[in-house]
This record gives sequence, C-alpha cells and structure tokens, in this order.
Amino acid sequence: MAKKRFRDVKQKRINLEEKSQEALLFPYAPPSSKIKAFLTDNFMLLMPILYFVVYIIMGGREGFEENKLSGWLYIFIPLILVQTLFMLKNAQTPGYRAYNIKIIDLNTGEKPTFIRLLLRNIYAILSVLSFFGWIMMFFRKDSKTLHDLLSHTAIITYHD
Repeated sequence: MAKKRFRDVKQKRINLEEKSQEALLFPYAPPSSKIKAFLTDNFMLLMPILYFVVYIIMGGREGFEENKLSGWLYIFIPLILVQTLFMLKNAQTPGYRAYNIKIIDLNTGEKPTFIRLLLRNIYAILSVLSFFGWIMMFFRKDSKTLHDLLSHTAIITYHD
C-alpha cells in the first residue's frame, strides 16, 4: 500500500478512515488471547516434556544441571515438533483452540505449510530468548510478534 501523503489527505483524495484490506480480511487476535494460549500450551505441552526429560532421561535435577545444553535440546526439539504437528493438523495448538484463535499464512489466508510452521516455531523459541520478539505485539496494531513477521504468518480470531 502506498504511503499516504498529507497533501492527498487534505485534498480528500485519500480517506484516513479506510482500513487496509489485510485488516478487513483477518481479525487479528488480541495480545491477551495470545498470552493466555501461550500459558495454556506451556502447561499442556511443555511441562510433560520437561518432566520426562529432567526425571526420566537425565535422572533428576543433578543430571540436568550437569548437562544443561543437551537437556534443553531434548526439551525444545520435541516441543517444536509437537507444536508444529498440532498446527499442521488444524492450525491450532490446545491453547489456541481454548481461546478461539488459529494461525494462517498471510500469502494464502489458509493453514501454513509444514516448513513455514516449523520455521515459525524455531523463530518463536529464539524470540522468547530475546524477549524483544514477544514485546513487539504490544506496540503493533496487528499485534504480530517477531516470529510472525519472520515467517509471514498471523494469529487470528475465529468463531465456529
């Protein structure tokens, strides 16, 4: 979309009240729903993986403490795969389903491909580590995070 120039707005060639077509097509999910879905997914998906890795694979806290890097890899790789498979099946994780939100590909408006979802979930882990990627959603009108921008996806609300 072209930049709106003051002269064009003043001479009423462009209406400032118009919303972009993308905003009309996709009702973006508010940050509150995304945060609640994130917390729900952490308890439903991350905690069982975390428990299994720390106590079954690593033999307890001490074993995990000795091998932190491999322990976190054992946690994040299955988490990324499980989230990707949930999103691939119906564009939702359990947390997204609980709060009526789903992920779409901005190019097609449909469910994203496996590669796009996998990259998005890898970017999400990196975005959590930088913390800036998640804070972005509070400063953007479309409430996209860094990993949504990098993977060209969006989280939208829907109604059954």
